[in-house]
Amino acid sequence: MAAPSFKEDHISQLPALKLLMNMGWKYLSPEQALEARGGRTSNVLLETILKEQLHSINSIEYKGKEFTFSEVNVNNAILSLRDLPVQDGFIASNKAFYELTTLGRSFEQSVLGDKKSFSFQYIDWKHPEKNSYHVSEEFSVLRSGSSEHYRPDIVLFINGIPMVIIECKSPKIKDPIDKSIEQHLRNQQEEGIRSLYQYSNLVFGLATHDAKYATTATEKEFWSFWKELFKTKGEETEWLDNLQTLKNQPLPSNERTTLFQERYKNVWSYFKNLEKEDQAITEQDRLLFSLCQPHRLLDLFFNFTLYDDGIKKVTRYQQYFAVHNTLNKVAQTDSHGLRKGGVIWHTQGSGKSLTMVMLAQLIATHPKIKNPKIILVTDRIDLDDQITETFKKCQIPVENAQTGKHLVELLSGTGDTVITTLIHKFEAAVNRAKEGFDSPDIFVLVDEGHRSQYGTFNIKMQKVFPRGCFIAFTGTPLMKKEKSTANRFGGLIDVYSITDAVADGAVVPLLYEGRHNLIEVNEKPLDNYFERVSEPLTPYGKAALKRKFSSTNQLNKAEEIIYARAWDISDHYEQNVQDILFGTLKAKGQLVAPNKTTAIRYREFIKQIGKVSCEVLISAPDVRENYDDAFEESDDVILKFWKAMMDKYGSSENYEKSLINSFKKQDHPEIIIVVDKLLTGFDAPNNYVLYLTRQLKEHTLLQAIARVNRLAPGKEHGLIIDYYGNLENLDSALETYSGTNDYDALDLEGTLTNISEEIKKLPQAQSEVWDIFKEIKNKYDEPAYEELLQDEAIRHIFYEKVSAFARLLKLALSSFEFISNTPEQQINKYKQDAKFFLGLRISVKRRYFDDLEYKEYEPQVQKLIDKHITTEGEILRITELVNIFDKEQREQEVEKITSKAAKADHIASRTIKAINVKMNEDPVYFKKLSRLIRDTIDDYHQHRISEADYLNKAKEYEDQFHNGRQDNIPENLVGNDTGIAIYNLVNEIFKGHLKRSEGAENVGAIIAEGIDNVIKSIVFENGKPIIDWVNKSDIEGKIRIDIDDYLFELKTQQDIELPFDLIDELVEEGLKIAKLKYV
Repeated sequence: MAAPSFKEDHISQLPALKLLMNMGWKYLSPEQALEARGGRTSNVLLETILKEQLHSINSIEYKGKEFTFSEVNVNNAILSLRDLPVQDGFIASNKAFYELTTLGRSFEQSVLGDKKSFSFQYIDWKHPEKNSYHVSEEFSVLRSGSSEHYRPDIVLFINGIPMVIIECKSPKIKDPIDKSIEQHLRNQQEEGIRSLYQYSNLVFGLATHDAKYATTATEKEFWSFWKELFKTKGEETEWLDNLQTLKNQPLPSNERTTLFQERYKNVWSYFKNLEKEDQAITEQDRLLFSLCQPHRLLDLFFNFTLYDDGIKKVTRYQQYFAVHNTLNKVAQTDSHGLRKGGVIWHTQGSGKSLTMVMLAQLIATHPKIKNPKIILVTDRIDLDDQITETFKKCQIPVENAQTGKHLVELLSGTGDTVITTLIHKFEAAVNRAKEGFDSPDIFVLVDEGHRSQYGTFNIKMQKVFPRGCFIAFTGTPLMKKEKSTANRFGGLIDVYSITDAVADGAVVPLLYEGRHNLIEVNEKPLDNYFERVSEPLTPYGKAALKRKFSSTNQLNKAEEIIYARAWDISDHYEQNVQDILFGTLKAKGQLVAPNKTTAIRYREFIKQIGKVSCEVLISAPDVRENYDDAFEESDDVILKFWKAMMDKYGSSENYEKSLINSFKKQDHPEIIIVVDKLLTGFDAPNNYVLYLTRQLKEHTLLQAIARVNRLAPGKEHGLIIDYYGNLENLDSALETYSGTNDYDALDLEGTLTNISEEIKKLPQAQSEVWDIFKEIKNKYDEPAYEELLQDEAIRHIFYEKVSAFARLLKLALSSFEFISNTPEQQINKYKQDAKFFLGLRISVKRRYFDDLEYKEYEPQVQKLIDKHITTEGEILRITELVNIFDKEQREQEVEKITSKAAKADHIASRTIKAINVKMNEDPVYFKKLSRLIRDTIDDYHQHRISEADYLNKAKEYEDQFHNGRQDNIPENLVGNDTGIAIYNLVNEIFKGHLKRSEGAENVGAIIAEGIDNVIKSIVFENGKPIIDWVNKSDIEGKIRIDIDDYLFELKTQQDIELPFDLIDELVEEGLKIAKLKYV
């Protein structure tokens, strides 16, 4: 019995195709697909199918009759689809395609003597069954500006338009899903096949037991997996049974023939044996079955895809099911004609605001809801544009309520209305409304953590909208006291907790560290001050004054405390954050201050210290700003600051928008200082560290810390540095908040991971590095470590363990608690070990010329080396990779290596790697040289030659690599690299067949020169190679015939025997060299 196969085609690609075909996708072989493309690999539309479908799904209804669109209009529709605005950029082109297919077009046509515009669509969104669904594989597409092709494994077409692109990988390879994602991202580069991806809405990475999806241009960190959610166990069972049936259903014989006819017979034989018994459901089966059923796919494309700030986004599973669950609930009315709403709790960072937009769109277009008025209440100004864009495809206008009065006017109008407003404007409108709005088709969607919707404001809302449907979105759980009010709205509709989000990789985990200032009180002057200022007060007044000045809140505003923390924050940011990059964006920090005056002081001190750039974002002051109470002396710090900001930015809106944009997208400011702003609804993926200098409680605390949990490329966690002592408040929040039934305080577990928990792993990480070298007897013998790491497998374990150790030490050295509580001797030991192992890594990398990726040595590790790993002022740095073909750079790197054996290892390793790059340009010579080098390496390591001999031979072979082919070369081939390579081939292939006598001509050189001349005479025009000749079969055929003719004549002239099979081999190998050399 044959063993299961791990070949990509067997284990992933063919199973995916078979399932898709059983789901209703019609298979087209690569040849059939190319024929539908007009035989052009530069064209990605199946235009024969597209044209047929556009005729089929479009018609004109006019004066009770039905007419077809003209051929001219259908051709113009195809032209519009073909000519997307690529000059505006990749995403702009993809967005234009998305709008074209969701909005459709209109074309003028004369019908019954009248010339009018009629709507035209590319996809029938309302009737999925009327579209055509095709699948093809190995879809060859011409690369931009190149004669080469890329071939995605599987492409799905709707009406001949390529909308889903799939890359399959064998689960046997390392990180198969990452590899598939990287392939997608490579294909979407400018020199890739954007001509295909500009039409895509979904892209998949499949590897049998792992599967992820994304949309166009999605970075690796934002790819998702899908979970199908079910209301009942019976529903899940039915779904799994349907999938099991489809997976194991044999293909009809004609489809099976088409699928397997271009494959080897043993492939069909393998699958015939595989299908004798039922096969288990895999993760890739689940993803395909969940997302690629036509009705689901069209729903995802039309209702759950949007563009947010120039980034295309597609729904995650929790958003999709929350929207549909809510829609099913609100579409129903009770016996009084009322609709029940409720609360959607989706944790911060999980796309809650976009969930609201998707839901609003589906409410607006639901057939059971007539003339809805939808009010979207947010605290995000930037959502307005997003909402307007989304509703464009529904052809429903969006109105932005500028004032409370304007909102009342909009609600009083007739017809469908979508209104966006900010929370304070909505409150103003509710307060000024004299009469209620009695429609049951008014929907109020309230976003973010403004708890007013659960309090007294709720009573006012219910008076103004007595029959309205209220849906609240929150990123933090409901407090127990809020739950009863929420139940009156309809209770919890959907829950997606922080634990779910972290487990799904939708947000990053958070690391917490508490810091504390030792406060010394100069009691005597303070007591004297109290006596002087409190003399006129009553005993009660004196006690109140003393309480105020001795409270933690007041002490946190003391100038010395502010300065000390500003210095510590500057120092922490400089050492631990400043050099971190998340993709192309710089890691940033957010400082939460107790009040506006303190925020401005933090700004002054941080700027004065000069290590970090910062800015303050506060709301406008009112006329009595700074008069906190009767005891506090007023100053004009806030008013002066505000005036300066208005002079600079012109308005409060410009001030806020400019600072937020700079924080998100520019290098400066590095820290943004706030009081209450940006604690909710602020989404900046590069926001990495939150500095807390004030008390926060309950949902406000949970919302604030979520500012740093957003995903970003390379971001492993967010940091919370707490100077106030909010951890107890967090514990309290965990106890206070609850959900319903299965959702309780346990849902918040995992919100924070204390830094100390991570640091506990440091000793083990240190030990694991040392364990690699336990067999070394003399621990002071550095060369012995390098000799042990000659084994590549051990080297890579070493690299991984050093990376983990360095990362944890980096974290530990940023912790005040670790520095304070760990003996200095132990800290020095960690530093010394790190210095040694990182230095060893550099030396070994040079010696064995490992071309490592630097993913694990991100900027924070570089910072660790620069800042902490020093001896008497020496700074250890990781060097740049050397260009192996630059002699000067090579020699400089070699001189950094000390022992002769290490230098020889380095030279030999890099020469072998250079040979691998050049191998096909002269295979005979380079194979021989590579063999000599490997033999020399073995001779040294088996002690057959000395270090000096090893180094001399390594240098000799490297010199031969660069210059050696010009030695002992026949005169007629000097300076002709292609001729020399063919000459080496001739001598290898015709060994023993060439007649040579003393003084006779070198027959091999004559043959090589002749073949080279034949090739050049055919492939060169005007001194340059013909463009793309390597892909032109007629040119290749002529080369083969002319070389054969040349060699036949030469056999007679030179009286030599050249067997036909060897001639064929020479022609074949010679052509390979020419294709590399003459392009």
